[in-house]
Formats: sequence, structure tokens, C-alpha cells
Amino acid sequence: MSSKTSKAQAVNNRPITGNLTGKTAKASQMDAIANARLEAAKGGWPEGPTCQYMSRKKTFWAWTVATFFGAGFGKPGPGTWGAAAATLLFTATAFLLHPAPPMLLALTLGGIALSIALGVPASTIAARESGRKDPGFVVIDEVAGVWITLLGAVFHPDWQHIVIAFLLFRVFDIFKPFPIRKIEKLPEGWGIVFDDVAAGLYAWAVLLLLNRWI
Repeated sequence: MSSKTSKAQAVNNRPITGNLTGKTAKASQMDAIANARLEAAKGGWPEGPTCQYMSRKKTFWAWTVATFFGAGFGKPGPGTWGAAAATLLFTATAFLLHPAPPMLLALTLGGIALSIALGVPASTIAARESGRKDPGFVVIDEVAGVWITLLGAVFHPDWQHIVIAFLLFRVFDIFKPFPIRKIEKLPEGWGIVFDDVAAGLYAWAVLLLLNRWI
């Protein structure tokens, strides 16, 4: 048998496990990315697959701000968890520190300004690093929105006004009346944050009207 024939047989008889292993690994990788995206959409922390394949890092300050110190990892409904955490912070400030209404107003306005100023870049970074347009775990937008609504409760910081403010914000945040859905289409962090700012303004206006009767 010639050397050429021997070489041809060797090539034909070469195992194909290497190719199959490579294809299997690639398919597993794609499945991992898809699962991570689904988890992120539900509000979960996109460990491993998303950060490894979509981005190899998580910017600590951005994820801390975007998730409002981890409130965004609550399930189900991370947006509700984020808004609840912000509402509890407002409540604790009002009930434990007993600031005068002008001071409570100033503190709330400061929190709103800070949540928007840091929330836009933080949301942009977290969205890019998770591979999602509007990740469910990003809740700094809900924080800004519910604090805007609570401006209507700073002169009546009781349980009744606070609970109504929270519920009003969640209603407008979920149903998104005009033009909130258009605002939502703004690029990256701008759209993530400012649609909830608009929802907060809607809810704040309704709360001001309700203050006549409650």
C-alpha cells in the first residue's frame, strides 16, 4: 500500500469528536446567554453567561445604583421592590427623624436629583453590561419616580398619603399613559429613567388632587 493511500485512510478514519465537542460547546454557550437574558428580564442577577459573553465586567458603582443597593434583585416584580424600598426610606426619614415639611421637601428633592443624575449613566452601563435594553433589575428609575410622587405627601407624611402615593405611582408606571411609552424609547439610560419620571409626575398630580379629600 502506498504512503499516499495510508495517509488518505488515516484522514478518513480520524475521529470527529473534536468538531462535535466544539459545536456542542458553542450551542451550550448560546443557550447560557439566552437563559441569562431571560433571567435578567425577570429581574435576576445575570451571572456568568451574560457578563462573560456580553461583557467581561460589572461596574460596581453602576450596578449598585441601578439596582438601588440590591432592591432590584427582589422577585417577583423587581420594579415594585425598588419602589417599595424608596418608599420605606422616605417613610423612615419622615417618621424617625421628624423633619419639618420644608426640610423633608428639600431632602426629597435632593434624592430625586441624585437618583436621576446618577441613574441615567448607571442604567446605561448596567444595560450594556447585561446585554439588555431595559433590564428588570434596574430600579433606580422607580426610585426617582416614586420620590417624585411622594412630593405630594411631604406636607402630609402619614401612612395614608404614603401608601396612596406608592399605589398611584405603580399604576402609572405599569399602564404608562401617553406620552410615557414615547419617552421610554429614548436611548439607553434616558429612556429607562425618564419614563418613570413621567409616571411619577402623573401620580404626583393625582395625589395633589386627592389631597383635597384625604
